[in-house]
Amino acid sequence: MNDTYAFIGAEKITHGVAFLCRLLKVARSSFYAWLAARQTRAARQAADEALAHKITVIHLAFRGTYGVPRVHAELRRLGRCVNRKRVARLIREHGIQGAHGRKRRSLTRPDKKARPAPDLIGRDFHAERAGTKLVGDITYLPTAEGWLYLACWLDLATREVVGYAMAYHHRAELVVDALDMAHGRGGLEPGCVIHSDRGSEYTSNQFRERIRELGLRQSCGRTGSCFDNAAAESFWALLKEEIGTRTWRDRVTARAEVFNFIETFYNRRLRKHKTFGYLTPAETRQWHQHALAA
Repeated sequence: MNDTYAFIGAEKITHGVAFLCRLLKVARSSFYAWLAARQTRAARQAADEALAHKITVIHLAFRGTYGVPRVHAELRRLGRCVNRKRVARLIREHGIQGAHGRKRRSLTRPDKKARPAPDLIGRDFHAERAGTKLVGDITYLPTAEGWLYLACWLDLATREVVGYAMAYHHRAELVVDALDMAHGRGGLEPGCVIHSDRGSEYTSNQFRERIRELGLRQSCGRTGSCFDNAAAESFWALLKEEIGTRTWRDRVTARAEVFNFIETFYNRRLRKHKTFGYLTPAETRQWHQHALAA
């Protein structure tokens, strides 16, 4: 119908509005109402274009990972109170898409002689307080110098990466170094649950001894079940989607990219908290600390 009204508006000087409305079988009142609203439509279109530009900037600023929920939350944080359906419509019209995960090869190599710790998580990847439940895993990045292995520990209350370590190997000291960082940085409570798979790094005497020294509790999922450590698997999927799976020219370059991803992007990336709403992991940790102090 808009095309019909636009045609009448373009031809009204030559043939007259009354004749064109009779010919095209539309009411003159409807045409004049459409004509009166033309300025409003132009203003709305200009506002949509400005908002679409802002959405594109946010999407690019966060490495193309934000979809509708996080873009909408970021706009509200910036003081733009817009309808979520409008944001979804503009994202759809401009072909903007958030990140999607990919599968990866598992590094888990269980030690058949070791007795694994019990599963204290039971696929419950939620925690009421920061520093009470951590999940960890190891992944690898290809470089021209060989593999670069990365071990991380995530706090389930905030989903913040509180500890990580990188090396050319994935022996037990790699996960121990990451745990030491988490202990010094994450404010772990005594008896904090440290959950992982049953890889030989996590069932080693060196790792178990370090857990005892720090006063923590070890937890292990079942062998071959990615769902028992789904929170860590989800983080790896996001990391691989973000920094890609290309081969870096050396381990130093890969290290720098991982550091940049964790410290300047992931730990300051919006996620939806069931209590606090959309906050970054670092902000969520601050909320927990303030609540504990109160």
